[in-house]
Amino acid sequence: MTVELIRIYATSFLGTLGFALLLHAPKKSWLPASIIGGVSYTVYIALLELGSHQAAAMFAAALVGSLLAQFCARKMRMIATIFITLSIVSLVPGLGLYRCMEYLGAGRNALGLQAGVSAMIDIMMIALGVGVGSFIFRLIATRPWLAKH
Repeated sequence: MTVELIRIYATSFLGTLGFALLLHAPKKSWLPASIIGGVSYTVYIALLELGSHQAAAMFAAALVGSLLAQFCARKMRMIATIFITLSIVSLVPGLGLYRCMEYLGAGRNALGLQAGVSAMIDIMMIALGVGVGSFIFRLIATRPWLAKH
């Protein structure tokens, strides 16, 4: 299991790095954003392996990614959108959306509907995780005892 998680982390790190290049993210964001993307996807897979429901695992992974992205953006004095986008790119259910279209195109409507609903639930959990993560970070970051004097 440990070797598999390391492989999963490495591949999601590289995938996130590829998207950072593709999206023309600032060079100084490549490494931290890729680390966050790798962590997010590894959290997702680890939670699935531990028996978590897919939607809950997706929410938790997006929440972790969002919190790390907000923290990194604050520390690096960059906009959070760069890090948030790259932190969730490996979570996007592209295969589920593809299968939905494939099944619908082949006339297998029940399977297409099932795949589409599952992909949409994942997308909603990503959006909810990012939103809750941003909200929690703002609650913590705006506390007076955390402000620098």
